[in-house]
Amino acid sequence: MATDSPTAASAGPDPAGQARNRPAPRSWGWTTPGGGRAATVQAGVGYQGTTSQVCGLYPYAVSSGAAPRGVPIGRHMHTAEPVGLDPSEWLHQGLVTNTGLWVQGQPGVGKSTIIKRLMTGLTSFGFLGVVPGDVKGEYSPLVESLGGTVWRVGRGLARLNPLDIGPLRQAVAAATGQARAQLLETVRARQLSLLEALITIVRRQQSHPEITTTERRLLGRALDLATTADPTGEPVIPDLLRILEQAPEAVQQLTASADERQFRRDARELINSLGVLCEGAIRGMFDQRSTVAAPLDTPAMSLDISALHRDDDEVVAAAMLSSWAWSAAAIDATQAVGQRRNVFRPMDELWRALRVAPGLVEYADRLTRLNRHEGEVTAQSTHSFDDLEALPNPADVAKARGMAARNGVLVLGGLDNKEIEAISRIAPLTSGETSLLTSWAAPPTWVAGMSHPGRGKYLIKSGERLGLPVAMSLTATERSLYDTDTAWHTNTAWPDQDPQSPQQGVAA
Repeated sequence: MATDSPTAASAGPDPAGQARNRPAPRSWGWTTPGGGRAATVQAGVGYQGTTSQVCGLYPYAVSSGAAPRGVPIGRHMHTAEPVGLDPSEWLHQGLVTNTGLWVQGQPGVGKSTIIKRLMTGLTSFGFLGVVPGDVKGEYSPLVESLGGTVWRVGRGLARLNPLDIGPLRQAVAAATGQARAQLLETVRARQLSLLEALITIVRRQQSHPEITTTERRLLGRALDLATTADPTGEPVIPDLLRILEQAPEAVQQLTASADERQFRRDARELINSLGVLCEGAIRGMFDQRSTVAAPLDTPAMSLDISALHRDDDEVVAAAMLSSWAWSAAAIDATQAVGQRRNVFRPMDELWRALRVAPGLVEYADRLTRLNRHEGEVTAQSTHSFDDLEALPNPADVAKARGMAARNGVLVLGGLDNKEIEAISRIAPLTSGETSLLTSWAAPPTWVAGMSHPGRGKYLIKSGERLGLPVAMSLTATERSLYDTDTAWHTNTAWPDQDPQSPQQGVAA
């Protein structure tokens, strides 16, 4: 075997090499019989062409420029380049048209892990992390470790008034003239949208749960009267219910009722729906004054509703929608008071709320609509497009698909062929990308201790560009903070299993 030693290099006559007392360069060939020695070596000639042309001559070509700026996510699986992800920076560079992030993959591949990595990095860049309605409570350790604030909402815990203007209170008090009028209209519109959504939820068992035009006007009039009568300007739902039950002239006019008795008959469904909000399964959580407050100088905040995780979907949906509205007010407040901060808002379990009743997709879109001009990055995640197909009616399904398609960046984990076909309607996938995603979704071996083949592997897509296949590595601290399997961390084990096995507790 040839080596780089002087002895090997001078195996044959080489006067020039001996005079220089060093071996001949390997690129010139060896000075042995058949060694291919050349006196001179010309420089190579570079050629440039499109991938479709060049790959026929050299089939191992890979794309370049796979290291966009952003939060370090991992290394490119083909080139080992570091890959960053920051939809706001990509928007600034013209790589995307909006800052929405859609994350999809099988359970266990690490959807929440990449979202939490992104949240950790973006808050370090100065973003405000806002987690609205954390159903599983899995973001609470991360928010607290970032120095943020967590409110745990539930029975006997923190309360959240759906009509609370929350962090916008300071902005409304400081604004004057037209600016104040615009803020108040924004607050009112959000309050009405949330009230309509909550009423739709409590009517979900009815054949026609949608709120009528007359009921919408009655709600608006009752809200205005209750806001004016309340010293703080922030009424609670029982205040609206009391006004409708008292049936003042200003309210009766909207139904053209001949007398109070007829009005009560015409407004019966609306009054009963508000009554359920005050006396039904969610009593005590959303019908009283709020006990949460948002310090706008915090690096992150979270509304943890995990105490309601095992409740009926009706309760969870009401909690999620109320949390979304409150969080949206927090985001608006950072802009209104002059504390210009970009915002990162992860929205896990989004579809659990939207499938409860028809029409909730529209209300959710109003409450959570992405506005790139407000400097907001939103991350939505799901296991399957079946979550969208399970919505109550075709109109909701179409709107949900639109919400998914509007995201500028897709982060895909392991998927089967059915899911890939659905994804292809939003972003085209090449045959190579399809093979990669299905290989990550392959079932792991039955050998104990082996991890999922797609864990920590992601394909980042945007538009027609080739995707960036990325492999992420976690630090020891991240493994602890991002762990979603804490419920399985017990002191019990099978007779032949060590409960302290390092395989346990790996972040999903």
